Amino acid sequence: MSVNYSAGLSPYEHKGNCGMPEKIESGEVLIEKSHKLSDLIKESKLTVVFTGAGISTSAGIPDFRGPEGVWTLEKQGKSPECNITFEDAVPTFSHRCLVQMEQKGLIHFVISQNVDGLHVRSGFPRDRLAELHGNMFTQKCQLCNREFVMDFVSPTMGLKSTGSKCLHKKRRGNCRGVLCDTILDWEDALPDDQLEMSEKFSRAAELAIVIGSSLQIIPAGNLPLFTKRNQGKLVIINLQTTKHDKHADLRIYGYADEVMKIVAEDLKITVPDYQGPSVCLQSLRAMPDLPAFKKATSNARKRKQPTVASNCSNSEGNFPDTKTSGNKQKQELNESKVKAELNLQNNIALPTVAQELETSPGKSIHLTSSQLKQEIST
Repeated sequence: MSVNYSAGLSPYEHKGNCGMPEKIESGEVLIEKSHKLSDLIKESKLTVVFTGAGISTSAGIPDFRGPEGVWTLEKQGKSPECNITFEDAVPTFSHRCLVQMEQKGLIHFVISQNVDGLHVRSGFPRDRLAELHGNMFTQKCQLCNREFVMDFVSPTMGLKSTGSKCLHKKRRGNCRGVLCDTILDWEDALPDDQLEMSEKFSRAAELAIVIGSSLQIIPAGNLPLFTKRNQGKLVIINLQTTKHDKHADLRIYGYADEVMKIVAEDLKITVPDYQGPSVCLQSLRAMPDLPAFKKATSNARKRKQPTVASNCSNSEGNFPDTKTSGNKQKQELNESKVKAELNLQNNIALPTVAQELETSPGKSIHLTSSQLKQEIST
């Protein structure tokens, strides 16, 4: 759980403002603002969703900086009560609603700071998802760079070896590279390919929707401002204040599921019940054309808090500097190559690790046993 995840991180002093009071809109105000959000979604031609711990609290996973958050209680010498494991956590209504919205072309990319794996396990397509801080269920081969989605959490954190070997089939036997977890520690740099796609979509978006994040962790927390800087609109759904509230075109103080249920009804979206964990590699919708941009420096990609934590309500919330130099030593994401290797389709269940990758439009991989279930090449 987030408790164990937090305990596995290196000691770090600047965890931001914790325990700030929460605010909940009255029923009528919440409904009215949710209707406005629905209208903005209908009007937008390209929408990006940015998610934080608040989208997963209704699954029983504690947040970090709320009144009963992991780090809030940590400062008080306490631990939150938690009776659920990552494996048992079920994607929330909001997670499942985002899957349906992507399928209908109402949202186009999700950027998440969460490591709980609920976006992937809900069936949200991996080629339209950036998990900037990693995924507890994903392991990556250090030799061939393939990622494996497990149905069990990684035994390690901090990009360390998990003790497993890559079983990707090559012309002459298996790869046999070392698998490592994908969970970032505080000073680890964000993955280049996922950060680049996040920046591209954020810059191109007409609408950015923040769900359940106080936007304190940088550089991830500044991504929604790229949309604003390019004349897009920003909506923030969070119970606590955020440092970018003054830039929001619509600010909603409410629980994610309550807002998304109203939005789903407005947009005539039926959200099915959860049928168990599944993995979808690729969206059936065409990839939007995205503008080119300069890469951030490797130092700017590190996951961190400001050296001096400031009160969110008083933060300046300045736009991020876009005049950053490129990192030429890192290989750029080759979208066409990724698409070719994925055969441009979604995937069906793989009963064994050794079975060759099969494709079938509109289906996902259902995880049913503790084996390596799927790989994608990065």
